[in-house]
Amino acid sequence: MGSRTALVEDLMERFPGVPREAVFKEDLLRGGVAFDKSALSDTANEAAGDVKPKSYFIFSFDHGTLPELGEAALRRPPEEIILTGGPYDLRRTVVSVRVNPASPYRVAADEEGLLGLYLDGRRIADVGVPPMPEYYRHTLSNGKSVMEVAPTIQWGYLIYLTVFRVCQYFGAKEECQYCDINHNWRQHKAAGRPYTGVKDVEEVLEALEIIDRYDTQKASTAYTLTGGAITSKVAGRDEADFYGHYAKAIEERFPGRWIGKVVAQALPKADVQRFKDYGVQIYHPNFEVWDRRLFELYCPGKERYVGRDEWHRRILDSAEVFGARNVIPNFVAGVEMAEPFGFTTVDEAIASTTEGLRFFMSHGITPRFTTWCPEPTTPLGKANPQGAPLEYHIRLLQAYRQTMDDFGLSSPPGYGPPGPGRAVFSVSSFMDSLPADETAGETAGTPA
Repeated sequence: MGSRTALVEDLMERFPGVPREAVFKEDLLRGGVAFDKSALSDTANEAAGDVKPKSYFIFSFDHGTLPELGEAALRRPPEEIILTGGPYDLRRTVVSVRVNPASPYRVAADEEGLLGLYLDGRRIADVGVPPMPEYYRHTLSNGKSVMEVAPTIQWGYLIYLTVFRVCQYFGAKEECQYCDINHNWRQHKAAGRPYTGVKDVEEVLEALEIIDRYDTQKASTAYTLTGGAITSKVAGRDEADFYGHYAKAIEERFPGRWIGKVVAQALPKADVQRFKDYGVQIYHPNFEVWDRRLFELYCPGKERYVGRDEWHRRILDSAEVFGARNVIPNFVAGVEMAEPFGFTTVDEAIASTTEGLRFFMSHGITPRFTTWCPEPTTPLGKANPQGAPLEYHIRLLQAYRQTMDDFGLSSPPGYGPPGPGRAVFSVSSFMDSLPADETAGETAGTPA
């Protein structure tokens, strides 16, 4: 293909069942987007502008380190962008911002100051940016910003509480090979940015009080508690108790205000029960990649401490605690094709991923996925700067929806509304690609 436009249009023609919005969204997520100076904020004060800035809520999700991003590192780009209109008549599509100065996609303002997305020199969509929420303009009593302690993503739907900023799987023999959580911590500290390692529970509660007070439209609907894996203890607590005690405090202070979710390792059933007892409603024990060989290579710490088979057994066991519908393990879509170990054809990669989808969905568990961003400080990102082929991501959306249909499943709870033009989940297009007439994705169900 002579241009990225030709590639995208070819895939839209070949896979008409996948929304055209999802094709562009996946391409932006896998390859990033550049920002013209005209599209960046005029102020370095993150709480003073009119646009909600990128918060770096857990990973960098960039195609370069902060020193390599140039102006986009000094004047933060928006957390997300919305695409609408243009020659493809795009419906409202929320896309997480992953900065790549070398991307063929560029956000820039026209002569009238209106932002647009440009591909191969042609304006292909209007661009909307998230307004600065009122709660970001207020600070905690100790001076910390709400964005640092409790940032919101998915156009304000989700409060993302990364309460432990690093991972105890450390070094080449333990770190997941696609994950830059530890590097992201280091680069923010090196840049002199505030980036709290372990968030105090009282700080979290104070930030949530500010959000609750000023979020008068109740746009924030869910919170996610997450962070790095804990193999020993943090602040004297094991993993279930560490993440769980935040949930307990939140639910006691704000009973029923938000859907409570936790992303943690696949833990033994008794530990999972503790999450449930603390008030968590949805559990995300991420399985990362399905193929056995790739799991062992890409997730050496998880293989060493738990092991793939035990990880999967624990996911199934957790459904007995939360109900299958409220167990939603994530995988990193695209690493299946990462060189030098991954599958060499899209057919093989899709077959493997679909095998994993069918395994979990046959038990009533609906996985979800994050589109892989090949961050350059990770081994897989360094070796695969272009990520996985766009065709893999488009065919995955097709396979995902078909597998859900095969097992009679609907969109998972805690992700907002499904459907093109309605979805707010920003780090993959799986919600954009599901039927828009569902209402099941809005709230957590009652565990069986």
